[in-house]
Amino acid sequence: MVRIRVLVVDDHRIFAESLAAALAAEPDVDVSAAGSGPAALRCLERAAAEGRRFDVLLVDADLGVPAPDGRPAVPVQAVDEDGALDGISLVGGVRAAQQQVRVVVLAEKDDPARAALALQAGASGWVAKDCSLSRLLTVIRGVLRDETHLPPALLTGVLRELTAARRHRTESERLVESLTPREREVLRCMVAGLGRKAVAERLYLSPHTVRTHMQNVLGKLGVHSTLAAVALARRAGVGPVDLSGDVVERGGQLA
Repeated sequence: MVRIRVLVVDDHRIFAESLAAALAAEPDVDVSAAGSGPAALRCLERAAAEGRRFDVLLVDADLGVPAPDGRPAVPVQAVDEDGALDGISLVGGVRAAQQQVRVVVLAEKDDPARAALALQAGASGWVAKDCSLSRLLTVIRGVLRDETHLPPALLTGVLRELTAARRHRTESERLVESLTPREREVLRCMVAGLGRKAVAERLYLSPHTVRTHMQNVLGKLGVHSTLAAVALARRAGVGPVDLSGDVVERGGQLA
């Protein structure tokens, strides 16, 4: 019998343990649990190193969000929590690191905008936390056949969100294309989180020249802050400059 390895990622102990126990009762399912994003990534890395990769992750959409009464959620595992990682970000991180792993997001409520973000990050499904076990098993087995599962009530809203995102991306790409090569390089530095002085040092420019380039970037993109420029750049698919490699070429021809 081919067994399905499932990792439940939820920082609410009672829910995570109950779900893990229900899944473990299935004859073809092996299940583990992690209480945070970082803990989940460590589980994935450890399993891969041992040659027993997980097949499906069930990720809480509200991972890391405090409980309604204000108390922090209790971790499922006694692990060092070395950083916060929300559910949607975890989806992207997992898919980037281990593309063969399928991710299903478990949500308290229907949210077309967040479901669309989850799909864009690489999730294969969005399921209500209160769905039946049989429904959840259908989704788990379905995503392993490369199916995408959404509640019917969410479908129209998610398609609308994805269409809007595609339209925004097209507009963002057009704005980025209006930049000069040097301005695009400055924008990539901004996406990497570099300040004016660091950009000047990297590109062998004066801080005054970098300031001018940054102002031109904001003006051409039609935004009023670095954060807004970075958000637009990411929508357009502009990644950060590679900080591990050599600096860009010297010379003023692009300045």
